Parts: sequence; structure tokens; C-alpha cells
Amino acid sequence: MPAYFFTCRHDEMAKKKGHTKGSTIALNKKARYEFEIEDEFEAGICLEGWEVKSLRAGNVQIAESHVIIKNGEAWLLGSVMTPLLSASTHINPDPQRTRKLLLHRKELDKLIGAVERKGYTLVPLKLFWKKSFVKINIALAKGKKLHDKRATSKDRDWQRDKARILKHS
Repeated sequence: MPAYFFTCRHDEMAKKKGHTKGSTIALNKKARYEFEIEDEFEAGICLEGWEVKSLRAGNVQIAESHVIIKNGEAWLLGSVMTPLLSASTHINPDPQRTRKLLLHRKELDKLIGAVERKGYTLVPLKLFWKKSFVKINIALAKGKKLHDKRATSKDRDWQRDKARILKHS
């Protein structure tokens, strides 16, 4: 059977399941509170078959995960993809497996320089479908101090109150 058949079939399955372009699988809301986001990158992610099925079911958490650079490659650590109960018995699924991220060499070089020289951290922000592929947004970030977190929450509360006042007047 030709290879393109599987790609087309996979696209059809994605459309049936309601995976439209850019639909979000998981968000890391904690990252924007804990870190000051400098720059964002979109990366592919290497997954096994049972992991894709788990993503379709929504059994994934990226809140406690982070990205490291090792041997010139980016790796996602700490993400949890819980296998479905119907997973095959001949495989041994590891929910917290280290997953490779797919980036261009120029992007990797930029990330390596920022992490090693400038003290940035790589944080996953969002896991999403793009056409029939699973992508992840990662960000170059610096940790916020406690007073910065307080200021952020104070600004957010003020914006909410301001919107409420304008709505009622």
C-alpha cells in the first residue's frame, strides 16, 4: 500500500474526531504565572501510537513538565500521557517517558545559546493539533520573583474590576 494512503487516512480520521487546525489539547496555565515569557517556538513531538490515542482522549498533563537541551537536541521531560485501558498488551507504555522535540537547527542553536549563556529556562506552554500533527509551543522564559507574581495578579484583578465597572455604567 502506498505511504500517502496512511497520511490521507490519518487526515480523514483527524477531521472525523473534530481535530481542526490549531485545536488545543493541553495548556500550561501555570507557566505564564511562574515565568516571564520572552520568545515562543513551535516544535513537533515524537510520539508512539498509544500516546496519540491518549492525546485524542485528552489524557495528558504538561503543567509540571520542562524542556532540556541534551547533545544538541531538545527533550520534553515530566509530561504525563496516561495510556488508555484498551492499550495493547504487547507494549509496555511509560506515561512519563522522555519525548524528543523536533526543531530546526537554527532554532536549536538559539535556544542552546539562551539557556547556557543567559540563564533562560525552556517551558512548554501548549500542546495542540496542527493539521494531523501534534505540535507543542515552548517558550524561552525567566523565573518571576514573588513581588512580580503579586504585581501580575494585582494587574489582572484591576483589569477584571475595570471591565466590570465599564459594563455596569
